[in-house]
Amino acid sequence: MKEPVLIKSNRYGITIYFDPDMPYEELLEEVRRKFKSSAHFFDHADMAVEFEGRTFTKEEEQLMAETIQDAAGIQILCIVEKNTDTEEIHKRMLDESLETIHERDGQFYRGTLRGRQILESETSIVIVGDIEEGAVVASKQNVVVTGTIYGTVIAGAAGNYDAVIAASDMEPKRLRIGDIEVKPVIGGSYSWAKLL
Repeated sequence: MKEPVLIKSNRYGITIYFDPDMPYEELLEEVRRKFKSSAHFFDHADMAVEFEGRTFTKEEEQLMAETIQDAAGIQILCIVEKNTDTEEIHKRMLDESLETIHERDGQFYRGTLRGRQILESETSIVIVGDIEEGAVVASKQNVVVTGTIYGTVIAGAAGNYDAVIAASDMEPKRLRIGDIEVKPVIGGSYSWAKLL
């Protein structure tokens, strides 16, 4: 009998293959068991995951991701959707982020920042989600967003004028690098803001 849950590593994190016929509740328990027994291998890693072999509703996908995080002690940065424009954007953004932000010199924030939320960082930061209108992100280094910026983003807050702001899409209230107001520039599949 083939395994109902298979885990394989990929460049961005892991791909999980699910049995397409097993009832969801049983599959959830199998995932919990498998990831709990492998927790030492993951060592509290931050990673992107890809689900294959079966389609989940948004609620099922969310519960599955939470179960994996709890059982393995990992942080899921994003769920990469297979064969979509989103997949290509996420992979490109992850590539660029991993190249420019070293593990010890940056951090990840998973989730959408809602209105009136403020996130400050001493280092570069990758936000896996959107920045809604009214929310503010301020970093002393770079800011990379896998979603859309509607709110305010300040990069290079300590006077680093080489800092950049990158996002899948930008409709910001305000962008600033150092103390200079900047405008987004569309380039390829996502937008940049930097001083020239």
